[in-house]
Amino acid sequence: MALSQEKKGTIAVSMTNFLDSGCIVASAVALAAWAIAFNFDHVWVSILGAVGANAFGAAVGALIGGFLADRFGRKFIYTYNLLVYAAGVFIIMCAVNLPMLCIGIVISGLSVGAGVPSSWSYISEMSSSTSRAANIGISQFAWSCGPAAIFLIALLFSFVFPTFGPDGALLPAGTYGPFDGLFGMRLLFLILFVVALIAWNLQRKLEESKDWTEKQGAAGPRDTFVAMMRRALTNSVNVKSIVFLVAVYLTWNIVAGTMGQFMPYMYAAAGNLDDTTISLLQAVMWILTAVGSLAIFSKFGDRVPHRILFAATALMALAAWAVMVFFGTQLQAGPADAWGWLLWVFVALWGISAGFSAQCFYALWSTELFPTLYRGGVQGIMFFLVRGVLGIWSLVAVAGLGVETPAGFVTAGIIMCGFLLVSLVVGVVWCPNTQGRTLDEITEERYGKHID
Repeated sequence: MALSQEKKGTIAVSMTNFLDSGCIVASAVALAAWAIAFNFDHVWVSILGAVGANAFGAAVGALIGGFLADRFGRKFIYTYNLLVYAAGVFIIMCAVNLPMLCIGIVISGLSVGAGVPSSWSYISEMSSSTSRAANIGISQFAWSCGPAAIFLIALLFSFVFPTFGPDGALLPAGTYGPFDGLFGMRLLFLILFVVALIAWNLQRKLEESKDWTEKQGAAGPRDTFVAMMRRALTNSVNVKSIVFLVAVYLTWNIVAGTMGQFMPYMYAAAGNLDDTTISLLQAVMWILTAVGSLAIFSKFGDRVPHRILFAATALMALAAWAVMVFFGTQLQAGPADAWGWLLWVFVALWGISAGFSAQCFYALWSTELFPTLYRGGVQGIMFFLVRGVLGIWSLVAVAGLGVETPAGFVTAGIIMCGFLLVSLVVGVVWCPNTQGRTLDEITEERYGKHID
């Protein structure tokens, strides 16, 4: 059966999500090898985690990309952004020193952020009132497939192209033709580079969002960046929505962001797990997340009350990290081999919950609660705030909390439980009533017929 134009557009745009999450996770997988190959310590581990696709890089990119998507259209982003992404991952792939690696990570991070507001806005604007959550769910499925694919490929490469020798040292140049032990890591970014070019070719052929085109035709002169910021941040309706969404998403994203960037590092350092086990754990987790996105959020997001779905995912996430805190206490007591099964409990709980997580609801609500004229810009502001704070957190998560030790691991876990509890309470208590209504109906109820 032929796909509708709505579904084709959703799938093409969702490839951006695959690349975004894939870049974050590929960087996480390669982090330990880079640290040895380029001779940097845990401080630079924190810095690289903070400046890339997981934090500051994406934060700045979203602020810029959101404004550009509102001013020049969603299609403008799709015409150029993935070329920037491809350039970034290509530099990472070819990196021979720390400065080159930093440049590639920053460039790819900016691109990742720039694509977020336009992607969610485009999908929501091209969807009917009864399929908005379903299509957002597809985009989140693609987000989950990125890490699942990267971890599975990394698992395969750990057998075919091992990074380290039996003594734990990086394999020297000449091991794989002219290449050293980083060869497998470079192949991960080559894959992202090729997929980015394929996705760019599909996205540049997309039609412009009809909703954006209609609203631009009825609007006056286009806002400057400063005017957009002023309009977004001086309207009381906007401010309340921004505070709500940031509270829900930031608290959850600190936990998820720490996992995405540092979890393999934390497993290896605190749990003494080998690369194969780490990749397997992470791959299974993301496969469960992908299944959850399609089987739960995409299937039921337009039918089951959002408050019920949100409460379910938030409680599962909180339970998952309670399990991890207990596991950490066993690490403190000594070898925790007998408690290794708890890692699989964590993987199951977090993996499934992440499939219909606060990120899914944030992606949906952030497009519903703001008018088309500055939907992308406000999303950019919020993403900037969320990822900016995550960047600061990334700088202290390893260096400050010492997550590479069992004691630090437990401390970090307790803090994450606190964040997840805040997300649960805010999301359940102030869940918006937007389900089954068109974007225009939601906007008129919240702002009236004339938008300031």
